[in-house]
Amino acid sequence: MTTRPLDAVEAPQPALRHTLFEDAFGLLSGTFVASLGIYLLKTAHAVTGGTAGLALLLSYGTDWSFGVLFFAVNLPFFVLALKTKGLDFSVRTLISITLVSAFASLHPVMLPTLQPNPVYATLVGNLLAGMGMLMLFRHRSSLGGLNTLALIVQDRYGLRAGYVQLVFDVTIIAMSLFVVPPANVLLSAAGAVVLNIVLALNHRPGRYLGH
Repeated sequence: MTTRPLDAVEAPQPALRHTLFEDAFGLLSGTFVASLGIYLLKTAHAVTGGTAGLALLLSYGTDWSFGVLFFAVNLPFFVLALKTKGLDFSVRTLISITLVSAFASLHPVMLPTLQPNPVYATLVGNLLAGMGMLMLFRHRSSLGGLNTLALIVQDRYGLRAGYVQLVFDVTIIAMSLFVVPPANVLLSAAGAVVLNIVLALNHRPGRYLGH
């Protein structure tokens, strides 16, 4: 019987890559969960950060649907992702944006009479949105827009994407004072904190090794 020296160091194991099916199901699941969270926010006339928040604000003040606005607002950021994050990440992000826009039209049809408590809808909506975004991050995708910018900052400077996103979100939610009542803004701010805590605690550089 042989014993391993106490100071022996095991060679690092290579990261396991996601299969094509895992990536496809991950993108589908992540976008569905995130879009359901956004739909809950819309039922409460609440907002959130990122381009989803911008699209919600615009939808409250116009006749345009959230899905159309979300897709349009994200197009300039798709170009940014293409230049800085590469083709693979950019294509996955474009697919995710398209799926969220499509699901945004599905939820009102499937849940036409949904009227949850506003506090519940805002907090749970942000929780679901954060969980969906986390799933997308782990399959090399995002919901575009400021999500992409937050990931770029994390990759280049080591700052957690959740904290970077929080700074962006505070700015956007402050802008919502011109569109929704102050009580909704305060509730939306609390919800955005929930979303970003989900990202900050679960998406740290080097922690998740799947590719």
